[in-house]
Amino acid sequence: MEAVNKILILFTHPRFEKSKVNKALLKDIGKLSHVTLHDLYETYPDFNIDVEREKTLLSEHSVIIWHHPIYMYGVPPLMKQWMDIVLEHGWAYGKGGDKLKGKLVFNAVTVGGQKESYRNGGHNGYSIRTFLAPYEQTARLCSMEYLPPFVVHGTYLLTDGDLEFYREQYLQLLDRIIFTDIKHQELKKYEYLNEWIADKGVGNR
Repeated sequence: MEAVNKILILFTHPRFEKSKVNKALLKDIGKLSHVTLHDLYETYPDFNIDVEREKTLLSEHSVIIWHHPIYMYGVPPLMKQWMDIVLEHGWAYGKGGDKLKGKLVFNAVTVGGQKESYRNGGHNGYSIRTFLAPYEQTARLCSMEYLPPFVVHGTYLLTDGDLEFYREQYLQLLDRIIFTDIKHQELKKYEYLNEWIADKGVGNR
């Protein structure tokens, strides 16, 4: 089967060595063809981002994943810095800034709180999609197609069986994206990509 999409995972976690969930999610990524795992904290421990290198990576891939934990309702600082300096006016957006036009992008996030706590009236007041709105708007500004996020909730309570389930679901999601002509409009009805992959008969419990 011929690949349709090349995926770039921009992974950003300042304490990756302590994250059982993210270790599980990324465990077998290297077995997938057409997927590049780019660990920003490993590559830029001094926060000195090579902008031209990042632009080249973005240009070489058709699907971008912002993979990170949710910390205090936001992303780790290196991810924010990456967005601030790599997505330049005249390159990513603005006059002549069309280099990312048409690329697919979504957030893959791990969250300590349960899903029911992330809703209107819940403990955290708003949904995960609301907290990710700045990234959806960034994608829109750059003429990218923003997909629903892939979300792992309740990270502190997950069993080994849960970790295996989400690891397999994430791998199946990536594999399907590689070999599928993704229709952005068809995915709008889903809150999370987890639901889409389950509807396709994989990644279901």
